[in-house]
Amino acid sequence: MRSLIVSAVLLAVIIIACSKKDVASYPKLNEFYSLAVGKIFIYRLDSIVPINFGQALGTRYYRLKDSVESQFTDALGRTSFRIYRYITDSAGTQPWVYKLTNVVTVDEGNKRIEYTENNLRVIALQEPVSDGFSWKGNSYIDTKSGSSPVKYMDEWDYTYMDINQPFTVRKGIFDTTISILQVDEVSPPGPFNPSFYQQTNYAKEVYAKGVGLIYKEFLHKTWDLSPSPHWVDDSYGVKLNLLSYK
Repeated sequence: MRSLIVSAVLLAVIIIACSKKDVASYPKLNEFYSLAVGKIFIYRLDSIVPINFGQALGTRYYRLKDSVESQFTDALGRTSFRIYRYITDSAGTQPWVYKLTNVVTVDEGNKRIEYTENNLRVIALQEPVSDGFSWKGNSYIDTKSGSSPVKYMDEWDYTYMDINQPFTVRKGIFDTTISILQVDEVSPPGPFNPSFYQQTNYAKEVYAKGVGLIYKEFLHKTWDLSPSPHWVDDSYGVKLNLLSYK
């Protein structure tokens, strides 16, 4: 009996030690999203919108600049950053035009990064950073009420994939990145058929070690048949592809 107890204790110690080692080996959020005042990120922006009265989806091209303007402490005592967003033409020949202000909050207590854009707050990153780990990234967004314009964002499971893998953007190849698949759904499932209603939601982000966000893809589109077949007005998509940073 004594030998069984000793064996059980040793096994428990080994399991705990292995668990601690595994947790310690996970990448940390600040390795992939470390902001400081003065940092600037410039992206190629592909904007997808309905055209021809909803008969097609067209793509418009721009350059987008995110500039970390200031650091502050929010009402909960968390470190936050204001990010000014600017836009210009795809060639970058026109002056930058201010578009909006976004906020990034570092929640060290809950080990996560929150991102607020257009009054929509998401949990963009969450520890532990390991393949297959998921969380409800849109849990702060009102997707339930009758007046919500973003019901389609309900219950999205943000999931890590391709941890520490290379990823190529317009800037070049980044050797160490993490990807978050936020949603990939088609309702009803199956290939697109203009004779039937269908909605598609797809969202993915990629972060590079020592840099931050290098790629983002978001697509929400709904094909409706009433009063006539068309892409509904709130169908849209964006792609951000890093061009440069400093």
